[in-house]
Amino acid sequence: MIRFNNDYSEGAHPKILEKLIQTNDEQTAGYGEDEYCHQAAGLIRKLCCNENADVHFIVGGTQTNLIVISAALRPHQCVLSASSGHISVHETGAIEATGHKVIALPDTDGKINAEQIEQTWLDHIHDESFEHITQPRLVYISNPTEYGTIYSKKELSEISRVCRKYGLYLYMDGARLGYGLCAKGNDLDLPFIAECCDVFYIGGTKIGALFGEAVVIGNEELKKDFRYIIKQRGAMLAKGRLLGLQFIALFEDNLYFEISEHVVALAEKVRDIFAENGYPFLYPSPTNQQFPILPDAVLPALKEKYAFSTWQKFDADHTVVRFCTSWATKEESVAALREDIRRLPK
Repeated sequence: MIRFNNDYSEGAHPKILEKLIQTNDEQTAGYGEDEYCHQAAGLIRKLCCNENADVHFIVGGTQTNLIVISAALRPHQCVLSASSGHISVHETGAIEATGHKVIALPDTDGKINAEQIEQTWLDHIHDESFEHITQPRLVYISNPTEYGTIYSKKELSEISRVCRKYGLYLYMDGARLGYGLCAKGNDLDLPFIAECCDVFYIGGTKIGALFGEAVVIGNEELKKDFRYIIKQRGAMLAKGRLLGLQFIALFEDNLYFEISEHVVALAEKVRDIFAENGYPFLYPSPTNQQFPILPDAVLPALKEKYAFSTWQKFDADHTVVRFCTSWATKEESVAALREDIRRLPK
């Protein structure tokens, strides 16, 4: 079976495993207070051009989202998200379980815009019963989005401006951030994201690490007592060095971006395979997630050899599927897919 169903089917990049093995017998402080976590945090601050940022390491994306959002919001406040946003659809109500409502905004190819955010805030504050309604306080976006699309500098700048105008926190979920940064047409970089966002995270789990996400906090209000919240939510890893070591491996020699470039390049080949054979796409994704629309009749044969995600029904006879590439996707797997797609009945 050749797997294109996600970008975390494999273990970890060999360079990360080498780093873990090399340091395995060393004794360090626990709970992220070790020299490796400090070193990794320094590398990330440098990449973000923000020496004052706080950097925290957390095991997984859902943990990260619920910790950041619960730390940022008071009990009467809510978070705004795209209707397709991960926190709104794919986290089993994790945010609501912390006592905070997610307000879903209509999205275009996974993205929301500054005008929507501004209108939502104005509608709230001008409602005669505004004190009876949860107060918007944080805006959640992801880059890439759930649909593999990416925000531009102009879009992110406009969202940031509106958030600051009305006192809203801006939080970017960066589970697949590397793939967005290495996508064709991207004009964002880490310093610009750090400048625009109050808090964001750099994903490791889906970009070559065994596990781990790096939270970057620029807003002074959000820095206070953040480690208390990490501990309270059960996310303060005793062997915290395992996180720091992985991010050192990812960032000290540019591995994070090498992986991302490789993954995106293979995803482009996957996209071209479907396009060359006349299959359209639901979303214009330039990243590692591709969403071709396939006839239902070809799916059983394709599933005999390939694992991929069934995304949604398109019409009575067609289904949208998702193909993902990862750090471990092989060129020969993509070549095999090319030959098999060519053989499918049209």
